[in-house]
Amino acid sequence: MNFRILPLVLCAFLLPGCLIVSKISYHISVGEDRSGSAVVTFHDIRSDAIGNKEFEEDRKNLFEYILKSDEFVNSLQLEGKFIKSRDLKISEGKLTGVAKYDFNDVEKIEGIRHQDGLYYLTLQSDDKVLSTNGEMVSTGDYKRIIWRDSATELLFEIESGQVQQKTRDLTPYLNKAK
Repeated sequence: MNFRILPLVLCAFLLPGCLIVSKISYHISVGEDRSGSAVVTFHDIRSDAIGNKEFEEDRKNLFEYILKSDEFVNSLQLEGKFIKSRDLKISEGKLTGVAKYDFNDVEKIEGIRHQDGLYYLTLQSDDKVLSTNGEMVSTGDYKRIIWRDSATELLFEIESGQVQQKTRDLTPYLNKAK
């Protein structure tokens, strides 16, 4: 999966408005059989909805569908991600989401591949990798994070790449939703 599109994962279920994030952090633990667990943190979740109707839909989708529904859990299970927990909290004044899930194959996680004794993730050349415990390789066409096959933790943090636009804060609605 291309990380320019990754923040749109939240949008796939949420049209006509869209939930956007400033950055996404992955902490992936991988076993010898390439199964494992992941903790994914979505930083500064906001709505880019212009109208109030779209904003209400974004709120409903985030606080009811993503946070609470079995339907959302089932949709991720079809992708090979088995949700263990999901939570929303306010961190440093910004709405943050944390999802923990298990997987049977690391290749189900955001386009990570395993080949020739390496794990790797290919990104667009203009995607911004904020941190990783892997080795970064950049060309004019792409960026790639590479980890040795012996790695048991794959860590990376990606800036969303969303064009800075007018967004609406969702933090005031968290307590009402819980």
